[in-house]
Amino acid sequence: MTVDIITLFPDMFAGPFDESMIKRAREKGLVTITFHNLRKWAIDERGTVDDRPYGGGPGMLLRPEPLFDAVKEIKANRSKELKQYNAKTILLDAGGRKYTQQTAQEFSQLDHIILICGHYEGVDYRVHEHLADDVISIGDYVLTGGEIPAMVVIDSVVRLLPGVLHKEEATSLESFQPSSLLEYPQYTRPEKFNDYVVPEILLKGHHGQIDTWRKEQSLKRTRSNRSDLFT
Repeated sequence: MTVDIITLFPDMFAGPFDESMIKRAREKGLVTITFHNLRKWAIDERGTVDDRPYGGGPGMLLRPEPLFDAVKEIKANRSKELKQYNAKTILLDAGGRKYTQQTAQEFSQLDHIILICGHYEGVDYRVHEHLADDVISIGDYVLTGGEIPAMVVIDSVVRLLPGVLHKEEATSLESFQPSSLLEYPQYTRPEKFNDYVVPEILLKGHHGQIDTWRKEQSLKRTRSNRSDLFT
């Protein structure tokens, strides 16, 4: 998979993508991640990429020209490089559709993802209407920009790529997959810690009873923490 990130702050990505699973995936050649400073496509020598909103209001909006030019150039270059070109341009925006595990699975089937990180008060709405193939929000809250949401999307997608995790079946036995329930509680050694003990049923080795217990615990945990998943 190839990922291109359009951002005003490329240095924000240095730490998260140079450690752990993402680092290993990059070293194996399973994913290529490239950061593009939006000011490369600025409208003038001063590096202007934003302007005041029509109709008034606080803050500034990213102008459409730099974003359209950036995506056009990136697509042209990648279409020449990649043998298969199943691509999407995704805008990270608080007003987008809610990001879910199912969305991550959809994105993991793509060959190429372009992520647009909004900033300031957002982007000119023509980017929503005519440039982005999808607009994604990672939750019902507002961040200062799309950089952190982009990290969330990449982490959740890359871990689903074949060869990234040592045990690929791990992605099928976790919260939100294959059902909409949260994952059951899990425990490891020691059996007793500070008078807190592992549930006895997990120590008996009866797989049928353990499976039943896990299903019951998934339901209980989901009702307690995410009752909205039942609606």
